[in-house]
Amino acid sequence: MGRSYIVEDDVEEYLSKLCSQPAGPVTGLLIGQSSVQRDFVVMATRTPQNDESAAAGTSEYKEWVSEHARQVSRMLPGGLSVLGVFIVSESDAKDTLTTLRQLVFSVENLISSEQLWMPAEDDVTDCVTLHINPKTRKTVCRTFDVKDPKSVAKPADWKYQSGVCSSWATVSCWLSIDLLVPLPDNTTCTSNMDDCLKEELKVWAQQIERGVCVIDGKKLPEDSEIKTGQKNVRQTYTAQLLIAPEVQTVTDVVQRCGGCVSVRGAIHSRAFLHSNKPKAKLAEKLLKRDIISTVATRVQMLLEEPSTQNEQNKGRKQTEQFCLPRRVFCPVKGTGSLSVCDYQFSDEGLSEMTDRFKEMLDMDAAEDDLDATQEMIAEAIESETTAEASTEKVEPLDPWRNNYVGVAMATVVALLASAASMLYLSDV
Repeated sequence: MGRSYIVEDDVEEYLSKLCSQPAGPVTGLLIGQSSVQRDFVVMATRTPQNDESAAAGTSEYKEWVSEHARQVSRMLPGGLSVLGVFIVSESDAKDTLTTLRQLVFSVENLISSEQLWMPAEDDVTDCVTLHINPKTRKTVCRTFDVKDPKSVAKPADWKYQSGVCSSWATVSCWLSIDLLVPLPDNTTCTSNMDDCLKEELKVWAQQIERGVCVIDGKKLPEDSEIKTGQKNVRQTYTAQLLIAPEVQTVTDVVQRCGGCVSVRGAIHSRAFLHSNKPKAKLAEKLLKRDIISTVATRVQMLLEEPSTQNEQNKGRKQTEQFCLPRRVFCPVKGTGSLSVCDYQFSDEGLSEMTDRFKEMLDMDAAEDDLDATQEMIAEAIESETTAEASTEKVEPLDPWRNNYVGVAMATVVALLASAASMLYLSDV
C-alpha cells in the first residue's frame, strides 16, 4: 500500500487557479510535514518564471527548480519541509514521470546538502510527485524513495481535507549562541573559510542534538503525546534546550590558524507538530533541527553577501563585525497557527521581505502581517573597551613560528529573551 497525503483545501484552490491560467507547463513545490503513518500537505508554490525560459526537463531547468526549493527550504520553520514537486501539464502523466523523477531527486539532493543534522531512523525518505491535467483536473500522485537511486515510482493516495493544520501545536524557544570557529592560515580563500565554518557548525549541531529538551518546564518521556487539543484551538508550548559542556582533549583544542570567527547572539526557534498524536520525541527533533537550520542559514546568507566576500578577500589584519540577519515570521493564511519566515538584514525594510514572500512562496503578505518582534536587529557596537580589546588581538602572523589558538566550544543554554545576532571575523 502506498503512502497517504492529506492535503489542505487551500492547496486544491491554489492548484486550480494554476490550471485556469493560459500558460504552458507549470512546476512547483509541495510543502508540509511527513510522519510515519501519513503526510500532510499544507502549502503549494509555483516555481518563479525563469528569464532564460529553459524548457522543462533540461539541466538548466532542474537547477532553477532546485535553487528555488533551496531558498524556500530556508524559509520554513521546524516541522515544515519541501515534500515534493508538482507539474501542471496537458501531457500524459506517463510522459512527465521522468521529468518529475529528475526534479524530485535534484531538489532533495540540494536541500539535504545544507542540512547539518544527523538523519534519524524514523525519517521519511519518500518524496511526492503530482501531475495535474489542467483540462480534466485529473491528478496522478506517485512517490520516490530519494535515498535509493534505483527507486521506481509508487502510487500514493492524494486526499483533500479542510482544516488539516487548524489544531497543530507550536513549540518555541529562544537560544543564546556563542560559537568560536578557527580559520586556516589562508584567510583570503573564501572556500577555506566556508569549509571551516561548515565543519565547526556540524560539531555544534551535534551538541544541539545531544541537548536535553524541556517542554513547559518538564522533561517528557519520548513516547508521551503532545496534546494538541480540540480542533481550531491553538496549542503553544515553550521549550528550553540544555547543553552540557564538551569534554575536550589537547588534540581537540590546539591547531594552527590564521584567525577566527565568532558567532554570538540569541535566536528564536519554533516548530509545528501535526495533530495526529505527535510524540514528545518528534517535538524535540523538529525544534532542534530548526535551531540548527536557522543558525546555519544566517551564516551562509552572510557569506553569500558581496560585502562580506569583499572583506574576506582584502585579507586585512583586524577585527571585522558583521550583523547577521534577524528572523521575521509571516502567518500562512487559512492554516491556523502555521507561519513561514524570512531573514532581514539591517539595511532592509519590511517591504523587501513581503516581495520575497511573493516571489518565493507566491504569498500576498502585507507589512502588518509580519511578526518582527521575536528578535532584535543586530547592531555593531563600538566602544573604547571594544577597541582596546580588538587592538590587542591584532598581531601579524610570523611565518617562521607556530601560531596556535585554543578553541573552546561555548556552552549553549536556553534563554527566554531576544538579543542581537552578531558575527565577528578576527585575525589572531
